[in-house]
Amino acid sequence: MPIITISRGSYSQGREVAELVADKLGYSCLARDVVIEASKDYDVPEVKLTHAIDDPPSIFDRLSHGKEHYISYLRAALLRHFQHDKVVYHGLLGHYFLPGISHVINVRVLADPELRAAVVMKRDGVSRREAGKILEQSDEGRRRWAMHLYGVDPADPDLYHLVVHVGRVSAEYAADMICKMAELPEFQPTKSSQAKIDDLALAADVEAILVKHLPGVEVSAKDGQVEVTVQGARIRAGTPAESLIMAEIGRRFPGDPRVDLFFAETAINEGNREEARRRLESLIAKLPEAADDHAEGIKVKRVAAARLRELDAR
Repeated sequence: MPIITISRGSYSQGREVAELVADKLGYSCLARDVVIEASKDYDVPEVKLTHAIDDPPSIFDRLSHGKEHYISYLRAALLRHFQHDKVVYHGLLGHYFLPGISHVINVRVLADPELRAAVVMKRDGVSRREAGKILEQSDEGRRRWAMHLYGVDPADPDLYHLVVHVGRVSAEYAADMICKMAELPEFQPTKSSQAKIDDLALAADVEAILVKHLPGVEVSAKDGQVEVTVQGARIRAGTPAESLIMAEIGRRFPGDPRVDLFFAETAINEGNREEARRRLESLIAKLPEAADDHAEGIKVKRVAAARLRELDAR
């Protein structure tokens, strides 16, 4: 079944729509749960993660990567849920983290300005004019946040498969439309689309580990192989930066053979045959026990053996 992300403005009934969809489809419904999870996983106060989402970027943030490491933690936590699909996420983040994934339905929920203002007036005890100012500031803050981190305006309808105006249709009707879309064949997971999600989740996990120590780090993954760059430069085998990365990733993924394979691949790409051979032979030698009960270990061992044969053939 597809993953569903619901982007919403404040007080737009997006949460109500998300909960209805989750109930109808038997999905998990996520929002602030991700903040709590990331706070525990990365030992960061919830309030800092909340501010990273809710507050527009300051000049200091733009110069110092101030928000990026908090967003990295949230991305890693959210993508772990997305790996298992059957998830409805409502909030600011979801659709930004899933570029090019075919089994994702991105929805934008809008609401009438008067209805939104009425909620603020009742909550804060303010006039209609003041309520309008509060909503304008909130919407502008979210726009600046998205422009700063992703270069897109969240109000752009081209970002979504469906834009729903609650008020012109009911939340119940909006949920039914989304559920009908979820049944369409073009939004069902495929082996390829699931592999892309797994790569995104792996890269997000590695980046979340490194970002505190290496501001500006960028991590990508393809077919389970990870590439790390810092300020445009790839991390090279045998450098102090590699030692830091190995220590941090090893702490987070104890015994994961993909860590060793990643650095063996790095050495191959750099033409460092001796270093690559040493890493591959060490990896193959220590994998048999893990490979007996770990499917990922079997896959990594086969890849490592193939890379070693390629080195011998050169």
